[in-house]
Amino acid sequence: MIEVEVFGASLAPEAPTAAEMRGLCTTVARRMGVEQGHVAIEFVDARRIAELNGEHRNKPVPTDVLSFPIDGVAPALPRELGDVVICPEHTADVREAIVHGMLHLLGMDHETDDGEMLALQDELLAGAGG
Repeated sequence: MIEVEVFGASLAPEAPTAAEMRGLCTTVARRMGVEQGHVAIEFVDARRIAELNGEHRNKPVPTDVLSFPIDGVAPALPRELGDVVICPEHTADVREAIVHGMLHLLGMDHETDDGEMLALQDELLAGAGG
């Protein structure tokens, strides 16, 4: 089972329900071969995501989603998968941001692959009714 904690949901009234977010995270995790783990999803304002982006990526500007993996990509279970931080002000689709963040937590990187991550993201969203 994938355990999902949500923080700051009041900043994202258009966000999916907690159950829908858990379903999205579970779908991504299972596709990546992970059956158990914990993930935190936090919604933040533009100022906070710009701070995090500056601290961790040396890009002190707002962005849509950041991921912070904790236990790496080894298949040890149960595991602490990490945190997905979303800025609703800079996110066109919260469901897409959740899937995108989860794929990063589980080791994918669209900045270094040949389009596999974004293709899988589209496939997962289509399968999840997105």
